[in-house]
Amino acid sequence: MKENLFEMGANFKEGWSSDNKEKPSAKTSTEIKLPEKHQLHCAKEKRRGKVVTIVKPFYLEKTSLQALLKTLKKKLGTGGTLKEESLEFQGDISELLRTHLEALGYRFKN
Repeated sequence: MKENLFEMGANFKEGWSSDNKEKPSAKTSTEIKLPEKHQLHCAKEKRRGKVVTIVKPFYLEKTSLQALLKTLKKKLGTGGTLKEESLEFQGDISELLRTHLEALGYRFKN
């Protein structure tokens, strides 16, 4: 009798991994920049009928990016989250967000 009854020519020995379990990271940038060197981009998306404002890309350490998110959420009075190198905020607050980030020294693309 065979080892595996459901074997169809595939090799299930050591080193095998399924295709959908591990996704390679597209970009792992460890470069940390000063706020003056950032070129941020602001975008709006609709998710489940509500507007989300996204600001990216940030080149900061994760802890400093979380601290920036916390201060911006307090100043703006809105909810937000950190996803990879971008910050996402609830609502259409792109102008307020831009003024607060420019006051902190960050620059935006035109």
